[in-house]
Amino acid sequence: MYNAGLAGLTYWSPNVNIFRDPRWGRGQETPGEDPILTSKYAIDYVQGLQERDDGDKNRLKVAACCKHYTAYDVDNWKGVDRYHFSATVTKQDMEDTFQPPFRNCIVNGNVASVMCSYNKVNGKPTCGDRDLLERVIRGEWKLNGFRVVVCRYISSDCDSLDVMFRSQHWAQTPEEIAADALNAGLDLNCGDFLKFNTLGAVQGGLVKETVVDRAVSNNFATLMRLGYFDGNPRKQLYGNLGPKDVCSPAHQELAREAARQGIVLLKNRPSSLPLSPTSIKSLAVIGPNANVTTTMIGNYAGIPCKYTTPLQGLSASVKTVYQSGCRNIGCATAQFNRAKKAAAAADAVVLVMGDDLSEEAEGRDRTSVSLPGQQNRLITEVASVAKGPVILVIMSGGGMDIGFAKKNTKIGSILWVGLPGEAGGAALADIIYGRYNPSGRLPMTWYPQSFADTVSMTNMNMRPNPATGHPGYTYRFYKGETVYQFGYGLSFSPFIQQVVQAPKLIQIPLDENHVCSSSECQTIEMDDHHCGHLGFNVVIRVKNVGKFEGSYTVLLFSSPPQVTPDVPQIQLVDFEKVSLAPQQERLVRFNVEGCRHLSVVDEDGNRKVALGEHVLHVEDVKHSLTLKI
Repeated sequence: MYNAGLAGLTYWSPNVNIFRDPRWGRGQETPGEDPILTSKYAIDYVQGLQERDDGDKNRLKVAACCKHYTAYDVDNWKGVDRYHFSATVTKQDMEDTFQPPFRNCIVNGNVASVMCSYNKVNGKPTCGDRDLLERVIRGEWKLNGFRVVVCRYISSDCDSLDVMFRSQHWAQTPEEIAADALNAGLDLNCGDFLKFNTLGAVQGGLVKETVVDRAVSNNFATLMRLGYFDGNPRKQLYGNLGPKDVCSPAHQELAREAARQGIVLLKNRPSSLPLSPTSIKSLAVIGPNANVTTTMIGNYAGIPCKYTTPLQGLSASVKTVYQSGCRNIGCATAQFNRAKKAAAAADAVVLVMGDDLSEEAEGRDRTSVSLPGQQNRLITEVASVAKGPVILVIMSGGGMDIGFAKKNTKIGSILWVGLPGEAGGAALADIIYGRYNPSGRLPMTWYPQSFADTVSMTNMNMRPNPATGHPGYTYRFYKGETVYQFGYGLSFSPFIQQVVQAPKLIQIPLDENHVCSSSECQTIEMDDHHCGHLGFNVVIRVKNVGKFEGSYTVLLFSSPPQVTPDVPQIQLVDFEKVSLAPQQERLVRFNVEGCRHLSVVDEDGNRKVALGEHVLHVEDVKHSLTLKI
C-alpha cells in the first residue's frame, strides 16, 4: 500500500489499553481485560509489524506504536468525556494492571513509539506528565538487554495538546502547553499545535532548543530506520510489493482463518451444533446483523478485499429464508410475525443479533450491556416457535447480558463472533456446518445488566471495596455474578488435561544478613539473585477425547497467597493453543518465571515475590506450590 502511494510506514497501532469496563466503546480495539494476555499480544503485534525478513534489528519494516498511555478507557459515558476526565488510579492498580502492557511493548517488543492519551491521570495530562514520559518510559523502560534505546519517539494523540489548553486548561498560554509537553518527553504532536507554538516557547525561554533538537532527532531516527533516506524505494527489501500482493487468495484465506479462530462457542446443547447441510433442507436466518458488511470490521479497519456476510456464508450451503427482524440494530420495533413465520417453517434457525458502531465506538461508550431495543423479545419469540435447532449469534465488540438466552432450553447454541472482519460470514458458516471446530476463548468477563446499573464507569479501582459496594473489575478482582467468565469457550470435542510436572516446593536461598533470614516475611524484594532460583517448568498433558479434530487453548492460572491487601483472587500465568486429532494427546510446557508470574503488587506499587502457597489452575485441575525461604 505504501509503494502504491496509499499508506505510510508508521502505524499508530496496537491499542494495548486494558478492557476494564465492558461499556467502553473502544474495547473492541483491544485484546481484552488481562495484563498478561495484553502484554503478549503487544509484543507479537509489534514484532509482526516491525521485524524485517533480513533480520536487521536496526531497521524497521513498519513502525508500530503502543497506545494510549495510560489508564485510558473512558471515551464518553453519561456526559463524562475523555478530554475532561481525570483517571484516579492507585499505585497498586497502575503497576499490576495498566502499565504492564506498555512496559512489555517497549522493553520486550522494542516498539518504535508510544502514544500518550487524552485523559489526565491523577490530575495531570499524560502528554505533559514528566513522571510518566521522561521518568518511566525514557528512564525505567528505555533500555533492553543490548543497551539500545527502544522507544524512539513519543507521540501525542491527535490534538491532545489543544485539548490540554482548551478543555483541561492546564496552562494559561499555548506556548506553556508546548513547553510542558516537550519538557515532559513528547517528540511528535498529531496536529499543528507544536507547529505554531514551539518557536514562541523557545523564544520565551520556556523550553530549550536542545529539547526541540531531541524531539526532531527521535522522529528522524524512525524515518531513517524505515529507509526514507536510502535512495530508490524500488531497490529496497520490500520495494517490489504492490496492490497485487494485497488481496491474494492466501491473504483472503488468512482473514477467514483469523475469524474462525476468534469465534467463541458459549453454549451447545446435544443435537444442536454442528448442523448437517445434507439433513437440513431449509434454514431461517434472522436478525439485524445477519446481512451486514461494515459492522463486521468495526473501527480502525483497512479496506476489505470483499465481504462475506453471515447470510451469504450460510446460504451458500442450504436453502435459506432471510428476515432482518428489525429495521436496524436499535430494534425499536421488531417484525415479530414475519420472523416467527420464517422460523416455524425452517428446519433450523440462526439469529444474528448484537450491536454496531452506533452503540459502541470511539467517542461512544455504552450505558447498558443488554441487547438493544426489542432484540431480547425477538430472540425469545422466534425460539418459541422454531421446530428445529436455534443458534444465537452475537456480533459485538464487548460482552452482552444474554443470561436469558443461556437459560432458554429452546436455544441450543450461542456463538460470539466479535467483530469478525471481511470473511466473518464464511467463518461462521464453517463452524455452524461443522467444517471447523471452534476454539476461541472469551478475552473479557461478560457481566449482567445489574453491573451496568450500579457500577460507575469512572471508578478506576480494579479492586472491590465493600465499604462503597464497588464489586471490582475483571476476573482477577470482580466478586459478583457473571454471565460468562474470562477464558470461557467450548468446542465440539471434549478435552481433558492433567498436570504431569510441576514442583511442590521451591526454596529461595538468602544471605545471612538478609532481613528475612531472622524474621518472618510474607514477601521478598525481587532482584536478579533471587529471581534466578525461581524459574521452573509446568508440563500439562492435553488429550482430545472427542470425535472431531480441533484446537484447544491451555490456560494456566495461579491463585497467589493473600500476603498483602487486595491480592488478585486468580490471575493468568501463560497460555498456549495446541491442535489435536481425535484421541490424540500432547504435552504442553510452560516456563514459569517466579518473579514475573508468582509476584504480587503491594499498596505502594512495589512488585514482590509472594511467599507461601500458590495454587496453579488448568480448568478444574489444581496443583499446590509453596515458596519458602
